[in-house]
Amino acid sequence: MIIDRIAPALFGLLALAAWEAVVRLTGVPVYLVPGPIAVVGAFFADPIGLLTALASTLVVTFAALTAAAVLGTTMALAMAASRLAQAAIQPWAVVLQVTPIVAIAPLIVVWVGDPFASLVVCATIVAFFPIFANTTAGLAATPTDLADLFRLYGARRWQALWLLRLPVALPYFLAGLRISGGLALVGAVVAEFVAGSGGFASGLAYRILEAGYRLEVPRMFAALVLLSLAGIAINFGLGAIGAAIMRRRGEG
Repeated sequence: MIIDRIAPALFGLLALAAWEAVVRLTGVPVYLVPGPIAVVGAFFADPIGLLTALASTLVVTFAALTAAAVLGTTMALAMAASRLAQAAIQPWAVVLQVTPIVAIAPLIVVWVGDPFASLVVCATIVAFFPIFANTTAGLAATPTDLADLFRLYGARRWQALWLLRLPVALPYFLAGLRISGGLALVGAVVAEFVAGSGGFASGLAYRILEAGYRLEVPRMFAALVLLSLAGIAINFGLGAIGAAIMRRRGEG
């Protein structure tokens, strides 16, 4: 129904209108809680600067997502091919997952040296695990009867992997990729906060720090809104790509 599709937009508009009304009626200072109109005004006061910073953050995000996809898939395939590799890789993958990136980001920035590379490394660590875990689960989800059928017909290991296990794992990989897209953005922002506090100016996170130092709260909110919209776009974009791939696979 049409109402179901427009309901989220209507709810958002009502929430923004209520936010603006409360701010105006209570007289809250703009440096504490700016209204939506003030936030929009802060964006149009410097759209080029904010959009350029967003582009910088997105470059780091997609570079990290690509690296996480390659690394996660490669390690999942290695675990599927060898029990020794599984025993060696699995514990360290869990260690990367449970280690707070906020705690190790300053060390990575110092150790790597290059600002852009250090941001990508931090974001890759955050985005790596969902792809790795989902792909591993997909490779292990191969139906036993089909695996037995491949062995019965004398299929080699690489043939079974290419023709059976990888197609079964594809939906799992795409689901992990969609999750990691948002996490890569989070990792990029966290890394930029650390790098920005150290004097390296890059991305929206640095713009947020800069606005905070100057008490330009509407500008901070504008940057946060841009980050939220970017995260939503990444999630829906990766979801649409995954759906298209699965649709073409079904037609094939």
